[in-house]
Amino acid sequence: MVGENICELSATDIAAAVRSRQLSPREVVSAALARMERLEPKVHAFCTPMPESARATAGRIEKLIADGADPGPLAGVPVAIKDTILVGGERCAQGSVAYASFVPEEDDIVVERLKAAGAIVLGKTNVPEFAYAGVGHNPVFETTRNPWNTDLTSGGSSAGSAAAVASGMAPLALGSDAGGSIRIPAAFCGLVGVKPSWGRVPLFPGCRDPRYPGLSSWEFLEHIGPMTRTVADAALALSVIAGPDPRDRHSIPCDDVDWQDAATRADVVHSRIAFSSDLGYAVVDPEVAAIAEAAAQRFETTLGCRVEREAPDLLDEQTAFWALVVFNSDLRGMRALVAEHRHAMSPHLVDLLERDWTAEELTDGHLAQKRTCRTMAGFMDRYDLLLTPTAAVPPFEIGLLGPETIAGRFVPPTKWTALTFPFNLTGQPVATVPAGWTADGLPVGLQIVGRHLDDERVLAAASAYEAIAPWHDRWPVIADECHCQAASAEEKSK
Repeated sequence: MVGENICELSATDIAAAVRSRQLSPREVVSAALARMERLEPKVHAFCTPMPESARATAGRIEKLIADGADPGPLAGVPVAIKDTILVGGERCAQGSVAYASFVPEEDDIVVERLKAAGAIVLGKTNVPEFAYAGVGHNPVFETTRNPWNTDLTSGGSSAGSAAAVASGMAPLALGSDAGGSIRIPAAFCGLVGVKPSWGRVPLFPGCRDPRYPGLSSWEFLEHIGPMTRTVADAALALSVIAGPDPRDRHSIPCDDVDWQDAATRADVVHSRIAFSSDLGYAVVDPEVAAIAEAAAQRFETTLGCRVEREAPDLLDEQTAFWALVVFNSDLRGMRALVAEHRHAMSPHLVDLLERDWTAEELTDGHLAQKRTCRTMAGFMDRYDLLLTPTAAVPPFEIGLLGPETIAGRFVPPTKWTALTFPFNLTGQPVATVPAGWTADGLPVGLQIVGRHLDDERVLAAASAYEAIAPWHDRWPVIADECHCQAASAEEKSK
């Protein structure tokens, strides 16, 4: 295989080829960096590329293999890291002028684990400021664009991670998800995105600059997980990054999920599944709803499940959700940051932080979280899985926080995220997979929600759907152009 064709391999295939010496880590990194050089000016997935570090890591892994040592399960696999996750010695700006020069000394636990498994970090990926939005623009870096249509958003807040994988710059990226920030961009970019159960993947230390000690992760809402092109790659990544760590007081103390077996087994026959196009309260684009419903029906007609149209009796708790986000971030610390950098910050973030939040609103947020957990626990007593569209709309124009109308109705700018945030309140495991494409050729995601701690069934369901509705060979035009050029180069080399 020559040049950028390597970029079309899955992470699983790259690791196997590197371990068997069919590919060298240097070849893999060279291909990834060439793809980045070609596409970054169009996509803007990376805010902090790390080419020299990536080459150095490739050299170390190559030496390990030459010495007969085990290079790890992700040997030679290029990975992209969301710019809210720490990579020691590399800038972690988080899309904010306030953090533009922040360089942490240590890796997040998940980055430690990726490196130990032989992965090669290509760089940090772009986010909205402090990840407080479902899109990919911020005051510091170029706006991330969707590889399927570069006039449109890739979603967010793991915006650059999704764009990097969808365009073939990396087969695997890490995102974080406190209200849909893995699932939404994965859906907008035609990818697999997994939000594992809360506590499955440890969070530590989080983005802390000593100048702003109040800024921290949203520990009661946030999950870290993989964004990939295949379910097998997501399972491989989770087999590396999941598992307890005493530094995260909320990490689940047992490591009882066989991620790769679940993805291989792909067994959901006789599962009882609920499908809801709107969770009973959301406003959803009709084309999105129809594509998701057709995907859900295939679970019954092809996979042997029992699918019923039913929604849990949820309330639209978005106001309470945002109260939890703000207070999880430490309102005092964030307001100090705004006081110093107000005019260089995203207006929607400043407005959110300067609201006259009250103790009652914080209490309402916690009560809403309890209410949602109770409702979903009762609902999932009757169902093995819940299926919904992932986002309420297809990808929309860059520069917006959200469309002002959905299905002909005027809506607030965050209303289109209404289908994802409830499962951050509950901590349930959720995956999104490509359900199909709109008439305009834009990806639509299917959200697969599991019972409390039932990550294995979610992976199995995602894998089962992937087997009957494969999307592996469907690439955005921007990546197809690279494929044609690489194929032409390979032909000339023969």
